[in-house]
Amino acid sequence: MMILQNVKKILADFSFVKMCFNFYKNLKSQYGFNLFYWISGIFRFFIDLRTFQKIQNNNFKISSQYYMPFMSDKTSHTPIEPTYFFQDTWAARKIFESKPERHYDIGSSVKSIGIISQFIPVTMIDIRPIDLKLQGLDFQKGSILKIPFPDKSIKSLSSLCVIEHIGLGRYGDPIDAFGSEKAVEEIQRVLAESANLYISLPVDCECRVYFNAHRAFTREFVMQLFGGLELLEEKYHYGRELFDNYKPEKGFGTGLFHFRKV
Repeated sequence: MMILQNVKKILADFSFVKMCFNFYKNLKSQYGFNLFYWISGIFRFFIDLRTFQKIQNNNFKISSQYYMPFMSDKTSHTPIEPTYFFQDTWAARKIFESKPERHYDIGSSVKSIGIISQFIPVTMIDIRPIDLKLQGLDFQKGSILKIPFPDKSIKSLSSLCVIEHIGLGRYGDPIDAFGSEKAVEEIQRVLAESANLYISLPVDCECRVYFNAHRAFTREFVMQLFGGLELLEEKYHYGRELFDNYKPEKGFGTGLFHFRKV
């Protein structure tokens, strides 16, 4: 083992080896093992490199060991995942408008919740710890099936694209056919009187399990699950658009719901 480590260290000192490793690592992450895209990507890279070298002003060192090809970003439009774009901006607006003293979140996008925490203090709850520290953001390890807070103690809570995964084993959680129902029940347990709840989950023309990725819900079933709460707002994302109404004829989408504990 020690000999192998020494060999790797010696090879890593060679610029050509570093260059090959960087090409392999980056092209594989961008194109998988598609040989055509590899060849065209490398070709375009060296064309751009040659152009750059002709006008290089020597303020920055350039060496083959530092080559780091990213060729898949040359797109005509900014790549964006619409579900998270719509749901996270929607939730941020709702939370900022409400101005709670502290907001709580269960399992949503860490990046989005981190941004919200710079304006409103946030406690984030997740089964997987965060290994970064950020002022305004507190982390509490816990499960949505056993939220580590007393009954009726939380006044502002979000859980975006989480409920649909519970009990499918995707994130290492135990298999449970009623995981989503139990998660909703536990969420309602910790909501204080007049608390705001922001939820997003997949919607479809019927309740389905896309095992083991997620479930999808009808609007009727969502209203049944959260029957003890008052619905203040609902939005629906289909394709690359956001709608005010549930449209089952469009098939799979994402529902955004603002409930209040009455």
